[in-house]
Amino acid sequence: MPNRTYALEWLRFAQKNFDTAILLFEANHYEDIIGIELQQTLEKLFKALFAYNNTKIPKDHDLVKLYFMMEEQIGFLDEDSIMLLRIATDYYKEDRYPNPSYTLPPKEEIEQVLKITHLLFDTITKKMQINIKDIKEISNEA
Repeated sequence: MPNRTYALEWLRFAQKNFDTAILLFEANHYEDIIGIELQQTLEKLFKALFAYNNTKIPKDHDLVKLYFMMEEQIGFLDEDSIMLLRIATDYYKEDRYPNPSYTLPPKEEIEQVLKITHLLFDTITKKMQINIKDIKEISNEA
C-alpha cells in the first residue's frame, strides 16, 4: 500500500529546494548554488518515490543510480536527460569546492537541468497521484 504521508514529507523538502532554485535562477544568482538546489530537488524527488512505495531509501546522492532504481515507475528518459542527471549529480559532489579547474556551470546548462527537474517533478507527482497544490499547502504550513 502506498505511503502518501511519507512521500509528501520528501516532496515538501524537494519543493523548497526547487522554489529556491527557480528564485535564484530568475535573480541571475550564482549557477553553482542553483545547481546544488536542483540536485537536492531531484534527489528528494526520487527518494519520495521510494517512500511512497514503502521501499528502503538508499543513502546515495547519485541521481543516475537513483533514477535507474525507479526507472520502471518514472518512465524512460532519453540519453540527453540521463546526461543532465549525471551533470546535476556533479553539482553536489564535494570536489566542487574551489580548485584550479573549478568554474561555474554555464547558465544554459543550469537552464536545461531546471527543465528536466520540472519535468521529473510533474512526472513523479502524477505517478503518486499527488497534486502540486497539496505539496505547496503543506510547505506553507511548515
